[in-house]
Amino acid sequence: MSDNLISPENLNKPKKGLKLGAIVSVLALLLVIGFVLTSDIRMPQSSQAQSQSGVSADGRYPVVLQNGEYESPFVSVVEKVQNAVVNVSAQSQEEQSPFWWHPGRMATSSGSGFFFREDGYILTNNHVISGATDVKVRTSTGYEYSAEIVGTDKETDLAVLKVNPEEKVVTIPFGNSDELKVGDWAIAIGNPFPQQGLDRTVTVGVISAKGRSNLRFGSETPQYQDYIQTDASINPGNSGGPLLNLKGEAIGVNAAISSPTGTSVGIGFAVPINLARTIVPDLISHGKASRGWLGVWFAPVTEREAKRQGLSAVEGVLVEKVFENSPAERAGLKSGDIILGFNNHVVDNTGQLSVMVSTTRSGQEIPVDILRDGKKMTMNTVVADRDEFLASAQGQQAQAPDDFDVRNWYGMELISFTPDVASALDMKPMDGLYVRRVDADSPADRASITRGTIILQVDETPVKSLQELEKATQLLKKTSRAVGLIVQEADGTVARKVIRP
Repeated sequence: MSDNLISPENLNKPKKGLKLGAIVSVLALLLVIGFVLTSDIRMPQSSQAQSQSGVSADGRYPVVLQNGEYESPFVSVVEKVQNAVVNVSAQSQEEQSPFWWHPGRMATSSGSGFFFREDGYILTNNHVISGATDVKVRTSTGYEYSAEIVGTDKETDLAVLKVNPEEKVVTIPFGNSDELKVGDWAIAIGNPFPQQGLDRTVTVGVISAKGRSNLRFGSETPQYQDYIQTDASINPGNSGGPLLNLKGEAIGVNAAISSPTGTSVGIGFAVPINLARTIVPDLISHGKASRGWLGVWFAPVTEREAKRQGLSAVEGVLVEKVFENSPAERAGLKSGDIILGFNNHVVDNTGQLSVMVSTTRSGQEIPVDILRDGKKMTMNTVVADRDEFLASAQGQQAQAPDDFDVRNWYGMELISFTPDVASALDMKPMDGLYVRRVDADSPADRASITRGTIILQVDETPVKSLQELEKATQLLKKTSRAVGLIVQEADGTVARKVIRP
């Protein structure tokens, strides 16, 4: 029998040396107790402060010991702000009936939002209330209010609502999303379906990444993207709810998920609150957002260009073209420059720079850090208003040649954007359809499509000619649903437009 096995009959027999071992164990235990009693063992001062506040001194990681008992560090945050989160119910007309006595079916969608001002202002996503004819807001107390749509901005997917509360409302302060670091804790709260008892759902995760752009979410894809990515679950109906830090501050507005199944797989996206901070005042004052304009065509920096300019990494944004009489031209920017910084912020990609420029106030002087022929320099530029530029450009833009095939579609006069057309207009050649004219109050006009726009895609299908447009629209003839377009506007920005018949 091997030495490491004990036979059943020997289980009740005392082992040799048991008494001596017990004595040694007792003596060791007494020594430990004496050490503990005679030592002044305490939590470090910083740890004591942490347990009182529930978070570390910098607010970046949780402390589970609370008043001598273990407690989730997220409880105090949720208790403080959860009643600020509301349910947003939007009713819209889904489709138009061909019969005058039947107005068509009404559709109701449900999302979230949160109070950020005590006088009843609510922040949510544009796609939550897009096309709505009636919006209702339900608060944590069960009160339901009719909400006014104060302002919307589909290009950032943000919207502001207003109710006249009959109760004292809880608000959530805006934090600073620029200070976020990958790995920071994040709390998502949504109020998707209070009628089903699913109000104020809380999920927890971390900041997975920052500055996500070039994402596609179907017809509601916003043009300006600088998303925070988080693995805190953002489920259907949670759009518009806050993404919070451990201080109970809003650091983002939950907006979308990436999922092959339609449910959360740990890849959620939120609009940074600093982006919302620049948009909200315009939405409240004017109902829409104003846009800054620099006057350049951006392009990603290639590895070859980075090496040629002496960069140690592929970074920044390449200036591909500078518009005449633009802020960029007046500042001295040239084609081939690499923009490394804008307004004292590091520039990582074209999407991020587009957001920086578009959210800058018109007339504001901004330092732009560039690399030209291997030399770094800083230039100051005064950002212009994009809408004013477009209005001016419409009056000055050269007419397209008349000897091309023309197609009228949704109030637009379209021609194939061939190299000859591009040359005649002194524009960069690309595959698409050129909008030569837009009829007033047409579906295209209501979708904010202007002369000089280039249509790149129709319903996710690339269109390089009028013939390809004909093929793409064949599938649309049997339906009256909205049509999504990817276009390049007159200032060179790429945007998504939705035409509603």
